Amino acid sequence: MRILVTGAAGFIGAAVSKVLLARGDSVVGIDNLNDYYPVSLKRDRMADVTASIAHGANAACYETHIVDFGDKAALDSVLANQEIDRIVHLGAQAGVRYSLENPMAYAHSNIVGHLNLLEVARHRQIEHMVYASSSSVYGGNDKLPFSVADRADHPVSLYAATKRADELMSESYAHLFRIPLTGLRFFTVYGPWGRPDMMMWNFTRRILAGEELPVFNNGDMYRDFTYIDDIVSGIIACLDNPPADDGAEKAGGSCRPHALYNIGNNRSEHLMKVIGLLEEACGRKARLKMLPMQPGDVHKTYADIDALTEAVGYQPTTSIEAGVPAFVQWYRAYHGI
Repeated sequence: MRILVTGAAGFIGAAVSKVLLARGDSVVGIDNLNDYYPVSLKRDRMADVTASIAHGANAACYETHIVDFGDKAALDSVLANQEIDRIVHLGAQAGVRYSLENPMAYAHSNIVGHLNLLEVARHRQIEHMVYASSSSVYGGNDKLPFSVADRADHPVSLYAATKRADELMSESYAHLFRIPLTGLRFFTVYGPWGRPDMMMWNFTRRILAGEELPVFNNGDMYRDFTYIDDIVSGIIACLDNPPADDGAEKAGGSCRPHALYNIGNNRSEHLMKVIGLLEEACGRKARLKMLPMQPGDVHKTYADIDALTEAVGYQPTTSIEAGVPAFVQWYRAYHGI
């Protein structure tokens, strides 16, 4: 297949591209290379994808374009002569806390940008689009684990609100234009080539540098940490299994060709346990600065993945006991530490 991957220089987008190319698909990647975090890391990810296929038969099947998919004219121009079978839409303005500082960036990328991709899918009669949602749509939900059957209409951050808006727009397009769509609610993804703004990278950097760790809610936080390889396997399994337009109810409640799934590790880990694993992997004790809960944060996340397991056989295999050391090993190698 020929797959359009948005956010191709991003953490998950680059990892998905590598696996698609390795199995023989062609990838058209787009990314605007914004400076929310260092652009050098994004370029290094793309170089890593290129290096992975440099000597293989699929080397000519990977191309990337620097374009803002929130700009419809620019997006249409880049895709004008492209043949696209399916879409993996992972590009977005990420980050919960940053959405308090720069809300317009989220409206542009996550709402207008998502609508632009839906229009691409509509007018090109795309076979299937898998798109990134987020566990943040559950807001302050205290029912654990989070299920796609739970209400998700009380977001506690603008980021979460934009992701829920993406799901609702997708439902309308699946209804009106019968486009097969799958939304994936990601739960705290980590691993090699991760994001510097996320806890795993930030805490590893600080421990190795001897800096204090900002520990919110005095450490009483729980997250469903999901290793990148498990996330990628779930994304591709979904891509290969578009929801049928058969009137049957899908995960998430739609009777259109639109499914919503949680994709996580199906375990909620205490933050202090993860800090302990990072200390062990780094070989250093952390200096902790206990802080109150931050606006927009949630106390616990925990994914009920039964629907995804039933639909595509998804089974995460990487525990944090294995994943945390693997990330730290990659981090040291990447930075020459």
